[in-house]
Amino acid sequence: MKLLLLGKNGQVGWELQRSLAPLGEVIALDRQTGGDISDLSVLANTIRGMRPDVIVNAAAHTAVDKAESEPDLARRLNAEAPEVMAQEAKSLGALLVHYSTDYVFDGSGSGARKEGDATGPLSVYGRTKLEGEQRIAATHCRHLIFRTSWVYAARGGNFAKTMLRLAQEREALSVINDQWGAPTGADLIADVTAHAVRHVSAHEDDGGLYHLVAAGETNWHAYASHVIERAQNLRPDLGWKVQSIAAVPTSAFPTAAVRPLNSRLDTHKLQATLQLHLPAWQHGVERMLREIL
Repeated sequence: MKLLLLGKNGQVGWELQRSLAPLGEVIALDRQTGGDISDLSVLANTIRGMRPDVIVNAAAHTAVDKAESEPDLARRLNAEAPEVMAQEAKSLGALLVHYSTDYVFDGSGSGARKEGDATGPLSVYGRTKLEGEQRIAATHCRHLIFRTSWVYAARGGNFAKTMLRLAQEREALSVINDQWGAPTGADLIADVTAHAVRHVSAHEDDGGLYHLVAAGETNWHAYASHVIERAQNLRPDLGWKVQSIAAVPTSAFPTAAVRPLNSRLDTHKLQATLQLHLPAWQHGVERMLREIL
């Protein structure tokens, strides 16, 4: 099996290089090595030249606030490029794996969203990611689309690392407590992806759209408090200054893009179809902390 991985240096892309390796030959590209998805003709030619059995797209415009001021670029990367990948996958008979987001929903209510629930993105990022899903589905190529949320990894920057740095610099922190979701490790996403690619290779009808997040739920304030408490226990020697972590509403931190308050995603379809167990979010966070501290 030949697998083409685009976006190899992102948080998920980095982990995919590891998780996909046992499946076959992995050709991993980034912008500098021929995997620039912003040039649609080059992208199409790259796929045609390599003739992969599986295309895994871990590249995207993920700067949520910046997307508000560059909607055309966000649309090209998040909607038009995935459509090109889907068209090329269709002509090759290849499987396309693509990642989407909880931002396709409007964040209302407190229930976990299922795959078929009504969407209603609040931002350019959310709208372009939803359009990408729709364009892929419209080609009728073989595909897997995973919606995920609150992605972190030991490699690169993330919310937990920011909180740990601030906890060593400041005595008082303020963190949002009215946005709910599940912190999901890039390593978990990558491992489930590899399992799903193998599964769909043997069960063609099980392709399609799935929600993929760690089990459980939390808000940013509770997440920050958990991370800092565990880090203080693991490394009491790191000179922690933080004395208080105030819980504040989203309105306390205005941003260019509107964030959904409810990012809960229902993963029953994924777990039942692929016969998987998704661990509690705390397990992955604990592993990350032990790796970075």
